[in-house]
Amino acid sequence: HVQLVESGGGSVQAGGSQRLSCTYTSSVTCMAWLRQSPGKEREVIAITKDGDGAFLMYADSVKGRFTISKDNAKNTLYLQMNSLTPEDTGMYYCAAHQFYCGWSAGPYLWGQGTQVTVS
Repeated sequence: HVQLVESGGGSVQAGGSQRLSCTYTSSVTCMAWLRQSPGKEREVIAITKDGDGAFLMYADSVKGRFTISKDNAKNTLYLQMNSLTPEDTGMYYCAAHQFYCGWSAGPYLWGQGTQVTVS
């Protein structure tokens, strides 16, 4: 299985920016960022798919503010987060799947997560 290690979380003021990174041991077709906010279920917020039919997709809650990117040369996935609000507070997980690139969190393999707190 691919191994995923997130970093870059921390505390940030509302309106600020944060960049999360995730190193992976081997590249897979579909990678995503998931978020679990207090009292809520884990949700997929951004997806990147490589290869044929490549795409980037965002949940409505982060569209226009967050950017997912992947550097296969560095085996690193990023999430650039701008215009952060307290509603963005949560644990952020890097996730991967060889074939599934959808909006359900369940099929993905994810890392240990990194906490982002916006106040």
